[in-house]
Amino acid sequence: MTESDAQLPERDRSSGSEGGRWWRSRSVRVWTVSLLSTVLIFGLTSAYVVQPFVIPSGSMEGTLQVGDRVLVNKLAYSFGGEIRRGDVIVFDGAGTFAAEPEDPGLFGGLLRTAGAVVGLAPASGTDYVKRVIGIGGDRVVCCDAQGRIEVNGEPLDEPYLYPGDEPSTVRFDIEVPEGRLWVMGDHRSDSADSREYLGAPGGGTISEDKVIGRADWIGWPPRRMSSLRSGDG
Repeated sequence: MTESDAQLPERDRSSGSEGGRWWRSRSVRVWTVSLLSTVLIFGLTSAYVVQPFVIPSGSMEGTLQVGDRVLVNKLAYSFGGEIRRGDVIVFDGAGTFAAEPEDPGLFGGLLRTAGAVVGLAPASGTDYVKRVIGIGGDRVVCCDAQGRIEVNGEPLDEPYLYPGDEPSTVRFDIEVPEGRLWVMGDHRSDSADSREYLGAPGGGTISEDKVIGRADWIGWPPRRMSSLRSGDG
């Protein structure tokens, strides 16, 4: 066997080994870039367009159930969109419905954000989901002779109320300041809403600036997938 013949197997092994490492390295790079791109796109979509939100309590039953994942349209009130009576909204209640939250720290904040992005956890302990009953300038009163809530002297038809619930057992008469909202849960007997904070600053109303978006769809579980917009689907 010549010297050159003896070297051939060594060159073949070296070439194959280098090629394998290059292929595996390239595969890892492609996979990593694809994963990071997906996370980035999903994160940007969640931050600016549509965000999943986990329903944490029964205050919106029977419209929404505990554990439902709703898709919150963050662009609903952009480009001229207006908050309307009857909209189901997600808002930050810090400073009105809840105390300002403590800083969870970098690691805790990252975990909370990651969970919120994929709809596995509430984005914040101060985020709430309620229905808009009155907007700025409205006079909201409970109740008329038939026990119905009135807005600007007109009784509300509320087919979404939890079966057996009265529109409200708490009496109130409030004029909603401009730029603020009067909100209530559909499960009135199990909802801490604007009525709960009548004596707080703002008289139980929340600022429109605190609205995160409009809950437009139930996205999970599959058997409950549906639109939350009247007249849709």
